[in-house]
Amino acid sequence: MASSTLICDTQPWKELEAHAEDVKKTHLRDLLSDDERSRSMVVEFDGILLDYSRQLATLETKEKLFKLAEVASVKEKINQMYNGEHINSTENRSVLHVALRAPRDAVIQSDGKNVVPDVWNVLDKIKDFTEQIRSGSWVGATGKELKDVIAVGIGGSFLGPLFVHTALQTDPEAIESARGRQLRFLANVDPIDVARNITGLNPETTLVVIVSKTFTTAETMLNARTLREWISSALGPSAVAKHMVAVSTNLKLVEKFGIDPNNAFAFWDWVGGRYSVCSAVGVLPLSLQYGFSVIEKFLKGASSIDQHMYSEQFERNLPVLLGLLSVWNVSFLGYPARAILPYSQALEKFAPHIQQVSMESNGKGVSIDGVPLPFEAGEIDFGEPGTNGQHSFYQLIHQGRVIPCDFIGVVKSQQPVYLSGEVVSNHDELMSNFFAQPDALAYGKTSEQLQKENVPPHLVPHKIFSGNRPSLSLLLPSLNAYNIGQLLAIYEHRIAVEGFIWGINSFDQWGVELGKSLATQVRKQLNVSRTQGEPVQGFNFSTTSMLTRYLQASADVPADLPTRLPQI
Repeated sequence: MASSTLICDTQPWKELEAHAEDVKKTHLRDLLSDDERSRSMVVEFDGILLDYSRQLATLETKEKLFKLAEVASVKEKINQMYNGEHINSTENRSVLHVALRAPRDAVIQSDGKNVVPDVWNVLDKIKDFTEQIRSGSWVGATGKELKDVIAVGIGGSFLGPLFVHTALQTDPEAIESARGRQLRFLANVDPIDVARNITGLNPETTLVVIVSKTFTTAETMLNARTLREWISSALGPSAVAKHMVAVSTNLKLVEKFGIDPNNAFAFWDWVGGRYSVCSAVGVLPLSLQYGFSVIEKFLKGASSIDQHMYSEQFERNLPVLLGLLSVWNVSFLGYPARAILPYSQALEKFAPHIQQVSMESNGKGVSIDGVPLPFEAGEIDFGEPGTNGQHSFYQLIHQGRVIPCDFIGVVKSQQPVYLSGEVVSNHDELMSNFFAQPDALAYGKTSEQLQKENVPPHLVPHKIFSGNRPSLSLLLPSLNAYNIGQLLAIYEHRIAVEGFIWGINSFDQWGVELGKSLATQVRKQLNVSRTQGEPVQGFNFSTTSMLTRYLQASADVPADLPTRLPQI
């Protein structure tokens, strides 16, 4: 173990704790009346505008947070990450998702080797393969073109690519590139997810991409075997080689499964699952749908933020500022949650993806040196596109718990709509809410204002809005592939900055292991109970009772399982 000094023992942390008590006595109404302060809290980079003037923070707060970043060695840790040092110490790995979108001529070292050429070898292979599929030079077992793709993966192998796919579906350039094609994602081991994915598809025109680094992930491999059966039962076992490819590092298991190892696309130990959308995990299925040239723009957008994160001063560094503000809200103001509120339906899968990246990265109870934390790390992330969320959980945000909000807006809609005779365009109507909601949260509404509006006295307490609820606003110029890459990288790096300050390892995820190992015991029990009639044993009373009830109520499941595919 290295030094066991915790960030909460440092002087800047203690000063921020004392400072927070003073800030809690202020109100955003007063803070926002200071134009100089507000002006200093607006930052722009590469077309993206960040306004954090509605954070419950003063100019003094900013300076104290920069001192905290200094004592936490944030700049040194950023450099270590970009230089390929093994900052994922519990797994003894580099953390180099920045290398996945680095320019071809960049030099990024891991274990003394420049990994960028390896990355581009895979990207070039993806480009060649996807062009074969999309041009029709690679066809299925019956000679038909492969127009439909099912990507099979879970967690980081699913949520990131799904977010990007959903965001691109309504982008004009992407629409044109995807014409006549469809991309689906199979993640849940629930057979309903399989049924939904294959409904309406023809095995003759379908390509399956199996995404599993080890080719052993239980849910992914069962789903992969299910789709293998779907293909082989319709087209014969030999068709698998023409209809299934892999994103994996385990070529031995890939080949054993029935996939030609030449049709496996690599990624590396220095790519964490939730940070892997810019690897073959996301680039392969997305390129099959939209073409490599569109996805290359997505990678360039992410790379733009990577370079900004690495080189920009903290005062104007978007991910660093966002990370510091998150730490301020969580650790000093005591707000454990964050709402991610994109005012674009195209970003409907953004909050679920960031929920995973954030909560799997920073949901830790010990420091990177294994010392229990005397403070809470991590945030509870959730969100929904505006204006849908306004008619859902905004009630709690306005008049219940204080939950800092990220408002994400887009200047130009992917699909502008204008109606003759309307006061504003549809997108202007959406953006009216984007601009209004942060002010409503910040200023609130007082009893005096309500009385002047002649609100009946018995309703005044119910209509008061306390205000003083922090938020920040990100305004993107548009939502094309480049901008989507920028947005992804901003949040990835923000999460890393939080972890650097808290002194935790944001790049391992041991918390997912225990439940999986216990599921193995249950799986064995279900097998012996169904095949040999063995009673449930070795579990506590609750689990024994529930398992017994489940087995009795599902006794129609045959002991010797025949092959049965979904009936939709």
